[in-house]
Amino acid sequence: MKRGLGQFGRRLVAFGRVLLVFLSGLALQPALASPEGEFTFGVVPQFEQRKLFAIWKPIVDELRRRSGVDIRLTVTLTVPEFEAALDKGTFDLVYANPYHILRVSDSQGYIPLVHDQEPLRGILVVRRDSPVKDVRELAGKTLAVPSPNALGASLLLRAELERLYGLRFAMLNVRTHSSVYLNVLNGLTDAGGGVEKTLSEQDPAIQGGLRILYTTRGMPSHPVAAHPRVNSEIRERVKKALLDMAATPAGAVLLGEVPMSRPVAASLDDFLPMRKWGLENYWVIERK
Repeated sequence: MKRGLGQFGRRLVAFGRVLLVFLSGLALQPALASPEGEFTFGVVPQFEQRKLFAIWKPIVDELRRRSGVDIRLTVTLTVPEFEAALDKGTFDLVYANPYHILRVSDSQGYIPLVHDQEPLRGILVVRRDSPVKDVRELAGKTLAVPSPNALGASLLLRAELERLYGLRFAMLNVRTHSSVYLNVLNGLTDAGGGVEKTLSEQDPAIQGGLRILYTTRGMPSHPVAAHPRVNSEIRERVKKALLDMAATPAGAVLLGEVPMSRPVAASLDDFLPMRKWGLENYWVIERK
């Protein structure tokens, strides 16, 4: 009898340990999917993948926590892959350049939620010690771009330089803004197209080795937008979460890495004037 009680006691203790491990495991698991389901968040690949993930994963995690919406970061390897997914309406939520959103407005109808208050400006950079003093000296030279369809770094830059100076360039697609700056710094191309914001994100040594030769007009910054299938209540929760995040010191640091330091509410009307800029004449259909 005594032995039987001992066996029962040992079984009870073993069961208790298993239950404790099980409950502990539950505590470590991510929250269950929200009743609304999971929403994908796509990001245009301005940086190489590791840096992009390092910047956006904490933002999406904090956005999920604040909004209560189950959001999953989806990162594409290349800009053509991103553009193809955007054309199909693959992403529920997306961070893209304004012209991306305009191009698919009729077919997919993405709804801008927020964009940075600071305008976006394209820049043409050369090495700091380059003898080039005037953009006309770059006629026919090779221009490194993060993508032929990057708004400030390629589309608007090429459109303005052709309209104002009659300049055309040979383009070298180097995939990311960071690669543009390194190509120019290392003398692999005569010049490169970027935007003020991504140049400000580079190491001081890279910034110090480059010189801005030309700056485009300003335009509204990249928005975070939602596909129309995301209902209005979810859209408002995501918008509020982003604005609330920016109002906190920790959240401002996270968004400053994008950079989107001062997000404000956005609408498609903010970007409609760009339809008159003739950018479609410079759009390139890229292979994935």
